[in-house]
Amino acid sequence: MAENYKKGIGQVFERISKLPIWNEEILINRVKELRELGAERISFKTGPFDPEDLIRILKIASKAGVDLVTFDGAGGGSGNSPSKMMNEWGIPTVYMESLLYNILKKMDEKNYSLPQIAIAGGIAMEDQVFKGLALGAPYIGLVGIGRAAMAAAMAGKQVGELIKGGTVPKDYQRFGSNIEEIFSGIRELKELYGDDALNISTGAIGVYSYINRISTGLKQLMALNRKFSLEYINRNDIIPLTELAAKVTGLETYSDKLERELSNI
Repeated sequence: MAENYKKGIGQVFERISKLPIWNEEILINRVKELRELGAERISFKTGPFDPEDLIRILKIASKAGVDLVTFDGAGGGSGNSPSKMMNEWGIPTVYMESLLYNILKKMDEKNYSLPQIAIAGGIAMEDQVFKGLALGAPYIGLVGIGRAAMAAAMAGKQVGELIKGGTVPKDYQRFGSNIEEIFSGIRELKELYGDDALNISTGAIGVYSYINRISTGLKQLMALNRKFSLEYINRNDIIPLTELAAKVTGLETYSDKLERELSNI
């Protein structure tokens, strides 16, 4: 069978990882073991599960003294999950974050020690980062960006390889003819690393430029809302445009706000 596999014929093998089996005792003891081994920061990362499991994970994280819990919305499962699960199962990020807000608020009222919380799942642009921070405030203070950053890395690598090979893509020719001219992030990286910045891979520079764009855009949105530090972002900074969005998030629509403000006229 092994010989046939090498020849490209016969049965196709699938790699299936070991299913995780855990409970409160296992996780709390594991966190303790890692602390004793010298780990300064310990994080959980999990997907879009039902409210019962979200509460269970947060209660364990609180009891174990975990530093950060990242909740990844949208499609459920890991890279080993069936394609239908990856594409269609799970809870959309906005729905999950709204659930988490209510859970964390209740836990805070009951004096639970809360870890830092990050939200992820399809977030790629600065306005999405702002909305994610606002929707979860004050309990969700971090946003995770995954695939979008990987896309920036792949694009940066591909463009860099083309330039090194003597082919400058037409869309980039107006910026210059070499890597240093076209990858503007190198100028900023030189301030940190000097000429060593020229040795950084174009994939890494692509990620740096992308994250820098997100950071700059977020600061602009914050300034427009007169929020000059992250802790000032709150749920009043976003307004749902539909009744469904209002129902999911628990936020007021424009109509709700108008009805309330008419009494002040």
